[in-house]
This record gives sequence, structure tokens and C-alpha cells, in this order.
Amino acid sequence: MDENYDIEGWATKCNIKCMDGRTIMENAFQHQDGQTVPVVWNHDHNNPENVLGHALLENRPEGVYAYVKFNDTESGKVAKSLTEHKDITRFSICAGGLKQQGSNVVHGIISEVSLVLAGANPGAVIESVMKHSAEEGDEAIIVSHDEFQLKHGADDKTKEQQNTKESGSNVEGKSIKEIIDGMSDEQKEVMYFLVGRAVEDAKTGKLDNVDDKDEGKTNDKVEHGLEQNETFTQGGYQMNLFEQNAGENQAVLTHSDEVAIIKMAVNEHTTSFQDTLKKYMSQNQRLAHSIDDIDKLFPEYTNLNPGAPELLTRDYGFVDHVINGAHKTPFSRIRTRVSDARKAEIRAKGYVKGKEKTNIGNLDLLERSTDPQTVFVKDQLDRDDITDITDFDVVAYQYKVMNGALKEELAVAILIGDGRAISDKDKIKEDNIRSIWNDDDVYTIHGEIDFATMKKELQGTNTSANFGDEYIYAEAIIKKALFLRESYKGSGDLELYCTPHMLNVMLLARDLNGRRIYNSKDDLAKALNVKDIVTVEQFEGRTRSVTVKGVVKTKQILGLFVNMADYNIGSTKGGEITKFSDFDIDFNRYKYLMETRLSGALVKPYSAIALEEDVTVEAASSGHAV
Repeated sequence: MDENYDIEGWATKCNIKCMDGRTIMENAFQHQDGQTVPVVWNHDHNNPENVLGHALLENRPEGVYAYVKFNDTESGKVAKSLTEHKDITRFSICAGGLKQQGSNVVHGIISEVSLVLAGANPGAVIESVMKHSAEEGDEAIIVSHDEFQLKHGADDKTKEQQNTKESGSNVEGKSIKEIIDGMSDEQKEVMYFLVGRAVEDAKTGKLDNVDDKDEGKTNDKVEHGLEQNETFTQGGYQMNLFEQNAGENQAVLTHSDEVAIIKMAVNEHTTSFQDTLKKYMSQNQRLAHSIDDIDKLFPEYTNLNPGAPELLTRDYGFVDHVINGAHKTPFSRIRTRVSDARKAEIRAKGYVKGKEKTNIGNLDLLERSTDPQTVFVKDQLDRDDITDITDFDVVAYQYKVMNGALKEELAVAILIGDGRAISDKDKIKEDNIRSIWNDDDVYTIHGEIDFATMKKELQGTNTSANFGDEYIYAEAIIKKALFLRESYKGSGDLELYCTPHMLNVMLLARDLNGRRIYNSKDDLAKALNVKDIVTVEQFEGRTRSVTVKGVVKTKQILGLFVNMADYNIGSTKGGEITKFSDFDIDFNRYKYLMETRLSGALVKPYSAIALEEDVTVEAASSGHAV
């Protein structure tokens, strides 16, 4: 410790949740590194005798450290003695201009450091002696939309109970804070305005004659409330709260009304200030006659995102992986031919003198043809709607929706099929756009995951071993995927397409000591021997029926391993999406069409791997529980 300072310690520590629910983030006060601020007793700014000295602030990764020098006043000497004897061991900061992200304080200005009896930040302590605390009852004084003053500490139990009583806590129900938290922003604006007016008039003595007995009176003497031409401004929005057409019946809200309305909201545990006001009006004829149009009390709704509505869609991230990764041909009618030279008799032979040389076995020719199919989306808009919607281009917006839907459908059809029944007239036919999952075993290697067997294998003879479901799940998938890779004949590096749930379960895998097996998606990708893992939420719950030895089984997709370069998309015009529009004069509406015509298929045998789980009823008991 520097000999010029009396004590040192942490004014506040970051990344520790304080009693008031706030967390000071790293470098929130870094701009004050090297600055000096006053040292005060318990945040009391009303008396100069409470200034005990000054503190030099030092920003560190762990928080703000302070070096304190006490002054020569009696208060300073007492404070020095108390800290030397460790009677006082806590610091606190008072900070203004706070900027928050949720409950996280990311910026602020420390105006003083206080010695306190108890603190809210467990890390703010005097080492060679210092801290961050909470004052009487947690409070944050709002200065503007993004600025706060923060002072928090812990006081004795009596004051806490007193503050609870004063804050309007109701033994039978909600506190005022809970009620206010349940209000909308517009309701809060009106409530804050009414309370503010009541407070201002209380300061000037205008509420001295207002008590509970005034609530039922129809002719209150104190009628300085909100008159006809009175306005208030909130966030730049100005409105006339009680606008009347007739001069004689001026709208007047007395202070006794204000108090009574808020009291009713608290006692009846209502969360709607507007409903409370309407109920009060119905019970008080004078007020009901004064305010003819109650809706004028509340501001108009403000659109937080002007223009076109935000689109809520399924995850489209995989779409570009599929469509852009596939091989493209400028012709849509495609044929693939592959000769199978893996038969045992197709091998070279040794010659014996005098013996006849024999031929090798015949090759098996694998051939198939794929024709194109048109895939489209169609919609319409009334011309009146197009004309009336002026804040954004609704036609362009509709085209955007249609384009996203078309590309998503194509990508899903390529990976696992569109899921429609064969008899459905809207079916994207598997003979035209062949899905990787449903393709023939010659092109896609299908493997079933047996989670129950993997659990027994891991546990072995140690019946007390308790492997987590996530670990069993991950090991079963990795083992099966790696073994099936032995039969893979495709090209290049593979990508894994799977559900977000499958990815998350595998990332959560832990060993018997509780240590996480895979720290990131990249670690998991290395274990699976793939280039990348792409999540496809459209896989969730998708099944197919397979006949095995005369028995129909239901298989659920878990993941696909494939290099999309082995999948060919054929189109006579490059597979571009074409737009059409037409006007129906009889119904005064525009019709819009987007379509493409193409074919699709794997062109290499054994170029994809599909992992499945048997979810038929009779096999359900052996399924995983994750």
C-alpha cells in the first residue's frame, strides 16, 4: 500500500450479482481510472461533516480498486480509527449516468465512495482496507430514459420493515411494485403523471385538507388537477389529457381523486390503471360527468419497428448450405449409370502353364433416370389493400415471404422429402426430386441407432455406474456414424444435418466425473469426422415407414451425413426462380406466382449416411429418454 493512503480495497467488484439484482460488468467505470472522488459516510450528502476524505480509483479486470486518504476532520479521524480496528470493513459506491443491458450495468460515473456497515456487493471490501452496498431499501432514481443514479446498501431490520409498510405492501395480496410492474407503458405514464402532480401539490401544502373522508364528496375544494387546456410531455409526446368541446363542463380531476384512484388500484390488486379509472368514474358521478372521453387519458400506440412487420420464420440457415452446395447442371432430365465392380469374381488371376484362362465375372450396371417437376408458391393481394398500405411496399414484402417459402420447401424436399402423402396433389414427387433420406440403399446408407445397447455396453459389469442420457446418446450416434463411414463412397468432406435438439444433447454429454466431453460444436464435429454441423429444425418429428422382413417399421430421422456436391440439381434454365403477376379485373385483386422447374438426385452410390431411430410402438420401450 502506498504510504500516502490510509486504507485500500475494492470499491466494487464486477460480475457479482448484488442485493438489488444488478451486476456491475467489467470496465463499466474504466474511464475513471486514475480519478479522485470524495469518501463519504453512508452516502449522506446533506452534511459536509460527512465527507471523510478522498479516494483514488484504479480500474482493474476484477472491478474498481480504491486508495483512500482520510482528512483531518473529526469525522475523518473517527473513520480512520474505525477502519483500523476493523469495525468498518465495507465500501459502497454512488454512481450516476448508469447505462444498463437488462440488469447488467455496463457504464456509469462514480461520484463518491462510502464507508458503510453492510453492503450488497460481496466483493466490495476493505483489504488493507474498501466496497459497493445498498442503502435504505433498494432504489434506483431514474434521471432520464437511459440514466440512473445507483445507491444500494443494507440497513437494520426495523427500517426494512418500515420501508415495506410505507411502500404499500399488502398482507393479503400484491405490493404496489408488483401492481406497477404489471401495467403497460401507457398506464405507467398516466400513473406517474398523477402521482407527480400529487407530490408537487403536497410540497406546496395543497393536499393538507385531503384525506380519506374526501373520497366520497362530489364537490371538492381542491380542484387544481388537470384542466381542459393542461398538457404533459412524456418522451417527446405531448397530449391534452382532458380535452372538452364545451367550456362549461371543464374536465377536472381533483387531488383527492388521484389519491383515491391509486388507493383503489392497490387495494383491489388491479393491474389495469384504465380499468381502475373507469370503475372509479362509475362510482363517482361528478368525475364521470367531467371526463366524457376516458380514452383521451392515454397516448396513442407507438410502433417500435416502423415499416414492414418483422418476419417470424423457421430457421432458414440450412437452406443456403443445401442449395448452394449442390452440383448444378443446365439440363433437367438426368441419367446416372454406375457399374458395380465389387463382386468377388471380378479379380485378377494367376496363370498356370497349359491351363485355360477364364474371364472375370460380369459387372452389375446401376442406372436410373430423373425427370423434372415444377415447384411453386402462389398468393394474391386485394388492390384496395395495396393502395391503403402506405408505410411499406406490401408487394415486395409478399414476394419476400413467397421466395423464402419456396427455397425452404426445395431444401427440405432435397434432404428428407416434403412429408406429404403420396396421394396428395401438392406432393413433390420422390421420383423427380429424390430426397437423400428416402433414397435407395444403393445411394444412401441407412443406419439405426440402438441407445439401449449402448447403455449396456458403457455400463458393462459395473451396475452402479450411472452414465447420463446425454453421454449415452452422443456415444451411440458417434459410434454408429463412424462405423457406417467405412461403407461411404462419396467425395470430399461430409457435413452433418441434424435437429437442434440432437446437437444440444450431444454438447451436454458429461463423463462420470461431471466433466463436459465436447466444449464446442467444433469439438463435436471433429469427433464425428465432419466438416460442419448444420441444424435443421424442420427435421423434428419427421418419420418414414419401412418394411423389414414383412413388418412395417416407423423410423425417425436423427441426422444426415452428406457432401452436397454429390447431389445434382438439374434445370434447363439454371434453376432460377421466376416471378409472375396478373390482375383479376372481376375481383380487383393481383395474383402472384413464383416457381421453378428442376430435378434432383444423388449421383454417386453410397454417398450419404442417414441415422435413424426405430420409434414403432413395439420398439418404443428401447428408445432413448433424452
